[in-house]
Amino acid sequence: MNDTERPITQPKSQRVYWIFQLMGWGLFSVSRFGAAIVVLDVPWMRLALELLFVDAMGLGLSHLLRDFVRRHHWSALPLRRLSWRIVIAAFVLGTPLGIVTQITGLSALHDPASLKPYAPNISFQFSLFDSIVIEIVNSALLYIIWLTIYFSAIAVREHRSAQFKQSELARALHLAELRLLKSQLNPHFLFNALNTVRSLIADNPARAQNAVTRLAKTLRYTLTSPQNELVTLSQELDIVADYLELESMRFEDRLRIELHVPDEAAAVHIPVMLLQTLVENAIKHGIAQLPSGGLLRVSATVQNGMLMLDVENPRPPAPAVTAQEGVGLQNARDRLRLLFGARASLELDLSHPSVTTARLRIPVKP
Repeated sequence: MNDTERPITQPKSQRVYWIFQLMGWGLFSVSRFGAAIVVLDVPWMRLALELLFVDAMGLGLSHLLRDFVRRHHWSALPLRRLSWRIVIAAFVLGTPLGIVTQITGLSALHDPASLKPYAPNISFQFSLFDSIVIEIVNSALLYIIWLTIYFSAIAVREHRSAQFKQSELARALHLAELRLLKSQLNPHFLFNALNTVRSLIADNPARAQNAVTRLAKTLRYTLTSPQNELVTLSQELDIVADYLELESMRFEDRLRIELHVPDEAAAVHIPVMLLQTLVENAIKHGIAQLPSGGLLRVSATVQNGMLMLDVENPRPPAPAVTAQEGVGLQNARDRLRLLFGARASLELDLSHPSVTTARLRIPVKP
């Protein structure tokens, strides 16, 4: 536990501890008081005061024992070493508590005469020594039960704490991996976009200015992306439109675009910058390699709880998957795995000799 956690968790733990202490000893006192009232002919006021004194002493001793076991880290001991310590501690504390109990009216609970109406066949007699031993053993058993409950509660709490820390660690690693993958994607996009702007500066300054505006919107979108890494497909299409406008300035009539995205599909959440990455790959490794360019088609539907998103582009006669393209697609697959699990997928369909289709499948979250 670090310093920032301690002020929050420790008071809560202390409150729970004292609630259970008072409840446990309180219920024990009530049960003994009820039994004594029924069996013993003792004034109830005196009995209540004696019982309050004895059980307050028991609570105080148990609290001192708690401090002792915490200072000596008993909870870290193996079960065998802990067990005999529990027994010894129980008898060490049970002895004074049993002796004090014996000198109160509660000792009459072990008097055969007081039990005769409720156990008429009883015939044995207890000496003073026997009564003291009985009280010590009863008190020791009480502390054994108390310690067993205490260490069981600690074990449960530590198990939950370990699970929580493990889940927090997994979440931190999960976010770190997502951020790493995202950081690997963004420079790739930025490099291509700057190349587009550079190619326009000398030939058409006005269009270059427009391109800079589009690029600024794209960078703003990237930098202000939601922390949960997800955006709606319609939001992603907006930034893709800016990117395609940049590319249209460079390719002109060599780049033709078709979009088929119904409202149902546009509302589905996808990883931020993922569609832009697929469109970028389609242009760079398909349309840009062809003298006549080609048609970029983006289509999406929702079927059986899955978003079916396809990005289709023409490809050269002998395409080669470059290292950059492979890294980008693999990063996209890794992000899908982290965000959606095994049901999500991203595959390249190369079954048609002149067309490449990136097929994205994402489960629709309710």
